[in-house]
Amino acid sequence: MNHTALDREPPLLLDNRNESILRNVAKAAMDRAPEVATLLLAEVDRAEIVSEAELPDDVVTIGSFVTYQIQLTGAINTVRLVLPQQADLSKMRVSIVSGIGAALIGLRAGQQIDWVLGGRRHVLEVIRVSREP
Repeated sequence: MNHTALDREPPLLLDNRNESILRNVAKAAMDRAPEVATLLLAEVDRAEIVSEAELPDDVVTIGSFVTYQIQLTGAINTVRLVLPQQADLSKMRVSIVSGIGAALIGLRAGQQIDWVLGGRRHVLEVIRVSREP
């Protein structure tokens, strides 16, 4: 457990291809976003790694469309998790090296996670995950 994130640590799943991509992207982001990069690496470290073929469709991965709810406010958002260079908030494309991206990666529909966003602790719940919009 680290100091800024998780009281509730749900199990995470990642496929072996995305594991290496996530590690490389997090390491590359250490200079410009060290806190989020460190959190992302911690999430990758605790994830169960499976083959791409074994990864269920309801697991959040790079490219997933994710509908999630912030429990405190009740706000429901749908975003697509993307690599940092593809991020565009106006199109709801959220970088995996962001607070939301690092929180959601590896979760499955129905799971919740305690996470710090904007300096405040929130519970995020994944409502739906899909590969299509």
